[in-house]
Amino acid sequence: MNNGNSIRLTDSNFHDEVLKSDIPVLVDFWASWCTPCKMSEPILEEISHDYSGKVKVSRINVDQNPDTSMKYSIMGLPTYIVFHLGNEVERRVGAQSKKQLYQMVNHLL
Repeated sequence: MNNGNSIRLTDSNFHDEVLKSDIPVLVDFWASWCTPCKMSEPILEEISHDYSGKVKVSRINVDQNPDTSMKYSIMGLPTYIVFHLGNEVERRVGAQSKKQLYQMVNHLL
């Protein structure tokens, strides 16, 4: 996910990139050892491309960023959270289909 519409999140940039964003942000809480997390990456890239300028698609590694993971009570991986105007508006835990991930952002547009 290297286009201008997606960003690798960290504990230090989460607030500015997600909570202060003027467009919805789909955040994927993931880990390198999580197989379903790896399987969703191409779908997230597709969403990022399809909704360029309308939705930010971001990932945050829970092992490398424990503060944000704890703040949002991430208990299972992957966890997908959509934020809009600084608020959590939807959360899904576990593997999601392409259709399910698109549904998470479609209703905000």
